Amino acid sequence: MSKFAKFVVWLGVGVCTSVLLVGAPALFKGHGAIATTQRLTATVPAAAIAQQTGDLGIPQDFEPLAPGNFPSRDLRFQSEDPADQIAPPGLLVRPGDAPISHFFGLRMQKELDSLVGRFESALFLASAADQPTQVQLPTVNAAVTTSEDKSLIASSGGVTSPVLQEARQLRQDWPGLLENQAYGEARTRWLQVRENLWANFPLDRPFAQPEIRSMWLDRGSIVRAGSRPQLAALFDNMQASGINTVFFETVNAGYPIYRSRVAPQQNPLTEGWDPLADAVELAHERGMELHAWIWVFAAGNQRHNAIMNKSDDFLGPSLAGNPDWVGYDQDGRPIPLGQTKAFYDPANPEVREYLLQLVDEIISDYDVDGLQLDYIRYPFQDPSAERSYGYGIAARREFRRQTGVDPINLTPTTDAWAPRAERERQRSLWEAWNTFRIEQVTSFVAETSQLVRSKRPDVVLSAAVFAMPERERLQKIQQDWTAWAQDGLVDWIVLMSYAQDANRFAEMINPWVVEQDYGSTLVIPGMRLLGMPVPVMIDQLQTLRDMPATGYALFATDNLDSRIQTVLNQTQGSHNSTVPQTNAYATAAARFAALQQEWNWLLANGQMTLQPRLADRWLADVNTVGASLATLANDPALASSAVQAQVSDLKRNVGVGVELETATSTDYRFTTWKNRLEAINRFLIYGDAKRS
Repeated sequence: MSKFAKFVVWLGVGVCTSVLLVGAPALFKGHGAIATTQRLTATVPAAAIAQQTGDLGIPQDFEPLAPGNFPSRDLRFQSEDPADQIAPPGLLVRPGDAPISHFFGLRMQKELDSLVGRFESALFLASAADQPTQVQLPTVNAAVTTSEDKSLIASSGGVTSPVLQEARQLRQDWPGLLENQAYGEARTRWLQVRENLWANFPLDRPFAQPEIRSMWLDRGSIVRAGSRPQLAALFDNMQASGINTVFFETVNAGYPIYRSRVAPQQNPLTEGWDPLADAVELAHERGMELHAWIWVFAAGNQRHNAIMNKSDDFLGPSLAGNPDWVGYDQDGRPIPLGQTKAFYDPANPEVREYLLQLVDEIISDYDVDGLQLDYIRYPFQDPSAERSYGYGIAARREFRRQTGVDPINLTPTTDAWAPRAERERQRSLWEAWNTFRIEQVTSFVAETSQLVRSKRPDVVLSAAVFAMPERERLQKIQQDWTAWAQDGLVDWIVLMSYAQDANRFAEMINPWVVEQDYGSTLVIPGMRLLGMPVPVMIDQLQTLRDMPATGYALFATDNLDSRIQTVLNQTQGSHNSTVPQTNAYATAAARFAALQQEWNWLLANGQMTLQPRLADRWLADVNTVGASLATLANDPALASSAVQAQVSDLKRNVGVGVELETATSTDYRFTTWKNRLEAINRFLIYGDAKRS
């Protein structure tokens, strides 16, 4: 039974579900590794909770929520909205003579090894582009054909790239530098090697494999475009950059970008124009997909108010006409301290019906290829500081009906001097309240999924979510997207994994891209381009490409300047008519062909050798998989299960009988190849799901 089905049963029998969270939390902005957690579910009968509190009465007239109706609490601090923050570098190395601890030295060494691995990954793919896909042993004394390729090879034959030689030498000298406390020299050389590797990525030619390449086109860019011809220029720029999927901001701060029959008002800045209709046509003319991107539970925005010459007190057009729909924090504020957005109460049935009607209108009236749910959560909270949210009229009434307790009287902390039974009761009640809020979000995702798949099963349903540790995410924004992915409620999970360097980026996405597998639900890591140097962007892209990722998302079109566009065009080419998510089998075949080309290039240049007794079998297995994938791509009606098994067998045997002469470790290269094979299988599984 799915989590949503269990929740429906729970509501019918009056059982309150508590979620107990275990595992080491890691701060979103901290330096600790992101930890995965387990969810343990325990049930507490609502009547039992009510009996413990001695309050079974349900008020006939529930007082509206406003400042003054809440118990006053200490407002400990006012912080920047966490939703606007970018995770700081995971490894910040500065020049100077500051000591390098043993632990930090190991981290610097590991990051250098990883960067060399990413550099070589790009180098091998770029150099192998002209190789045949049928893998074969090289002829005797096979030579590199071009002087350009000779200058890039790091082989045992003595032809070595200067930047890789420099990296190897630093790796060899590293223990001695630290032992002799030559910290200034160690830092200077480390930074120089990183700079040289970044500067020598093969950015002059395509090396990226087929993948989902998506980009958010935000409301500000749409408004500035102001007309179809100017909007077309944005689509031309994205197409030239290789982007094949556009998340088009359709509902923002309570305003649809188009004239709606459901919403009270079109965004005044686009009145007299239907940008969504033009965007769908412009995308399809270029062979791109257009996904309508909507704010779900965020109903207003003070920053948008400033543009519209409205006061900070304006909560958005929908909430202005429906004050009972407003959500509040524990002190009666519709906008949490330090944040800028008003939210709906997700527990309000009228809110849910309104939002579903809006979704229905978009997918019925426009030929969109996808729908993306953004702000599909509560506002950011800090339970440890008794700053929480979700106290709408409907939420309070429903939770009190189920438990006999008004949630405004609950706190996440308990009095250490209270009796143990009292502390446990308070803890159970708070867990029940948090679970209640989590289920409001999850059940709405389920309802949206059911609506979309019944009316437009061809539409890709995605959710833009935070790449936070699960425990922290459930406590702070009540966003249980792992359940949505596991239960197949959405097709894509798009991670807002915004980081300032590849090290932090890898930490943020590794738990969800590498350590977890969600079947047919794809996880698409996201990157924020604002202020990002081009070398860091390329490094982050190669980071996810060396993982089993099926694509990426870039935020946002507004930051697609000429530097970024040029690099993306040179490394990816312009987008053609093949969109990976609609041609999943062909994409899998093309990605495997790139692996075959890479193996051919390494064999031909003496950087990869096979044990003679295993060579024939390995070559046969590899080429059989390639032929099977090509057949499937040509006839998508065939079942892919047998091909998946072949790919899995090859993945298990990667490295058996293979010897490498590369600048990075064999473990890194073998792991990368396994990850690429895993990504191929994920495309096959996705193709099966969309076909059914």
